[in-house]
Amino acid sequence: MINLFSKLGIPQSEIDKKISDTFNTMFYGAEDERIYHPVGDDMAYIEDTGNVDARTEGMSYGMMLCVQLNKKAEFDRIWKWALTYMYMTEGRHAGYFAWSCKPDGAKNSYGPAPDGEEYFAAALFFASSRWGDGEGIFNYSDWARKILRDCIHRGGEGDKPGLTMWDLNNRLIKFVPEADYTDASYHLPHFYEVFAERANLRDREFWREAATASREYLRKACHEKTGLCSDYANYDGSVLAKSFNPNAGLHYSDSYRTVYNIALDWAWNKADPWQPEECRRVQKFFEDACENWDSVPHPDGSFTAEKAMHPLAIKSTKAAASIAALEGANEEEKALAERLVKEFFETPPRTGNRRYYDNFLYIFSLLMLAGEYKKY
Repeated sequence: MINLFSKLGIPQSEIDKKISDTFNTMFYGAEDERIYHPVGDDMAYIEDTGNVDARTEGMSYGMMLCVQLNKKAEFDRIWKWALTYMYMTEGRHAGYFAWSCKPDGAKNSYGPAPDGEEYFAAALFFASSRWGDGEGIFNYSDWARKILRDCIHRGGEGDKPGLTMWDLNNRLIKFVPEADYTDASYHLPHFYEVFAERANLRDREFWREAATASREYLRKACHEKTGLCSDYANYDGSVLAKSFNPNAGLHYSDSYRTVYNIALDWAWNKADPWQPEECRRVQKFFEDACENWDSVPHPDGSFTAEKAMHPLAIKSTKAAASIAALEGANEEEKALAERLVKEFFETPPRTGNRRYYDNFLYIFSLLMLAGEYKKY
């Protein structure tokens, strides 16, 4: 991956310090800064500070961040907490992780969220490559393969196919195992390519097909003019008409991740020439929005009166999109992509009770633009 910060004249020492300081603040900062909480001698959880819980999203993000930054001790602590308190060994969702737990480990829900499982598996494969497999729960690659096996082969008592995390017919990830719709930000073809190389042999073709299916799906889910997607959508890419979530049809919090997932897939695989075009569309939309950039839009670009809950997440991911947007860009598009990167570098992490989500997308974007988000 290209180090765009360095390419734009930012000294490597400043880049390294920015990443290190952000990690240390998130993991070891003051009580009103950190999101990482050690438990006993060998466990730790990541707190969603806006909801005061631990989620598979955040736990798996924490593991991915740690493996990228070579923080094995913290990785192992988070993984042990997840297995101790979140992993379900019986009941309807045996083989999956409860998506939300209280800080003391008590489950808020016995349902799983597939984005956690896919991040857990990818982080564990990278840990295996970077540090080697250990024994028991630290046999990282064995656990990654087990998670992926359950995602597409059982996920419940009696191997009920309806509880798989991917739709076995269209190869698309579900919002939850019981759902017949999806979430564009869950689609991670760059991880599926890794799974296609390292999952159980009988499943590798499935993951190759899932990567292709997700790239095709994202073309449908992202608006042809604005580049925006909705938080939840049908398998044909159309906005989900009815949902328990009133924001499901808007370009809301989940959706911000989509463009940087697309950009990272481009950086790792360069499999779809649509991806740089899509990244430029999103950057141009928010640029043209001017003072409305931090308001909540519909995928067609019309704005609501609501302000975004996670404005730093928007700023971070549209900057990270530059790693793809610069490919084939004209002079105007290039100038915008480079300016967004420079402005992002000068932006500090978020403070306050909503810092958890924004700062994860912030530090992942830092790693992407520094060329340090790697496939180990």
